Amino acid sequence: MTEAVAAHLRQLSTLIGVSALTRSETIERLRHTEFDLVVIGGGITGVGVALDAASRGMTTALIEREDFASGTSSKSSKLVHGGLRYLQNGEIRLVYEALRERQRLLRNAPHLVQVLPFLIPILTRDGVISARIAKALGSAMWMYDLTGGWRIGKRHRRLDATAAQAHFPTADPERLSGGFLYFDAAADDARLTLAVARTAIAQGAVALNHCAVTGLSRGTDTRVNAVEVSATDSHGNTEQFAIRTRSVVNATGVWADHIAAIENPAVAPRVRPAKGIHVTVPWDKIRNDIAVVIPVPQDKRSLFIVPWGPRSQGGFDYAYIGTTDTDYQGSVDAPQCDAADLDYVLHAVNAAVNSHITAADVLGVWSGLRPLVRDDASHDGRTADLSRNHAIEVSAGGVVSITGGKLTTYRLMAADTVDAVLRSMGTSSWKIALTRRSRTRRLRLIGAPLRLGDAPQVHGAHLWGRYGTEASRLTEIIATQPELGSPLIPGSTHLAAEVVFAVRHEMALTVADVCERRFRTHIFDRAASEQMAPKVADIMGTELGWTAAEKQGSLDAYMQICENERLAAQF
Repeated sequence: MTEAVAAHLRQLSTLIGVSALTRSETIERLRHTEFDLVVIGGGITGVGVALDAASRGMTTALIEREDFASGTSSKSSKLVHGGLRYLQNGEIRLVYEALRERQRLLRNAPHLVQVLPFLIPILTRDGVISARIAKALGSAMWMYDLTGGWRIGKRHRRLDATAAQAHFPTADPERLSGGFLYFDAAADDARLTLAVARTAIAQGAVALNHCAVTGLSRGTDTRVNAVEVSATDSHGNTEQFAIRTRSVVNATGVWADHIAAIENPAVAPRVRPAKGIHVTVPWDKIRNDIAVVIPVPQDKRSLFIVPWGPRSQGGFDYAYIGTTDTDYQGSVDAPQCDAADLDYVLHAVNAAVNSHITAADVLGVWSGLRPLVRDDASHDGRTADLSRNHAIEVSAGGVVSITGGKLTTYRLMAADTVDAVLRSMGTSSWKIALTRRSRTRRLRLIGAPLRLGDAPQVHGAHLWGRYGTEASRLTEIIATQPELGSPLIPGSTHLAAEVVFAVRHEMALTVADVCERRFRTHIFDRAASEQMAPKVADIMGTELGWTAAEKQGSLDAYMQICENERLAAQF
């Protein structure tokens, strides 16, 4: 038996620990344990840090103010890619690292991350690229392959007009003269984040969502040695307590300056939020069978059109368009897609396709904030020009902050962060000396099959794509309660059993936790999500012991989120 297989079997044997602790037991563990590390922030970066630290043998706690991935990590473009434009900007190292990490994700989470082909159309006018500069782009595509694109097992190629039109049938045939085909990958960002968090738990971490930081305490050596928190349960009850720790990581993304200010109110801001919005429309309005890059008229940006959803009769359910990249000055707690954002995206897509798409066609929107590292030299420049490299800083109190970066490189960011934690703690103890090297390069995530290519079809491929090998747990739930094997609403692929699974095994506490992040119906088809929300509330109420008022309160809170989006974007 190889060491890799043995390690995976050990990991599988700990799966029962993922859901073994109740919420109250988790809080007791947090109250009474002194941890090597407390990670603040349950986005992709924070859960990655928790997994890296726990897998090295460090006692690790992970806390999140809202829900796992409730911020930027559920609102990305859902691409696991190197970033061709970063290569064009000269950030060769960033692209190389991202493409290497992309390959690791394809291996470590094949149920969640899939290869996605991309088309860059060559248009006769107003295109992403014109025929005149297509030759130069061809050289750039070769560079992308050589930088690491080849790792996916496929290289780019040039397409003629007929082949390009076949992939993008709603493009104007009078303007489309060909294109470039290249390969990257995509993933459901929220479910990936959740899988990393649950894998961290399987490795020994203690994790709690709906747990806000209220203060930081220092020891006599002025180093932060406790994190004061307020945890809220599904009934709305709060508990306040302190988590003792030897070190702290601030991985809160666009909230990083807020946590830094708790430690030192005079600290200078380090994060410059950049707003990115996406718009979902019916796939039939575009009918692209691969992702397409389209230009934004009179702008220097381009947008992606990405097909999404289970294939049905040879097609997809949805196509989403994004992302924008603009400076953001509002509250980081509730960024919204407004009417101007919606008009911007619809104007761009209508300039690229011959089907007319209006606000009436929009099924869903999402708006997220990138935690870009502030660059004083280009403070007045475009956020799109800021680097996506990550930055790590250590405060006077020993708090390690990680900002910047991107979804694809979360594992590398996490490893660098834990390395910084160990350096800040010193190497005096034997335990620290033994945890020098990251162990996540080949660590498969919860739900990953033992062997690549294994994909048992449990209740359809759509469940495999959400749960991987854990889909068998849904079978067990349905075997004991057959009525849970039915769709939540007619035509939906989401089963009632998935709500039960979300509560029992995925730490969901609210209707929004399920509809927005355990399911992704909220961003892809908000009307369908609103329709299934009462049934979700009923099932959660039974599982969590809600009163009638508590059930209605959770449902109302989710419906208010939907209404706020509706008012902001006016669709």
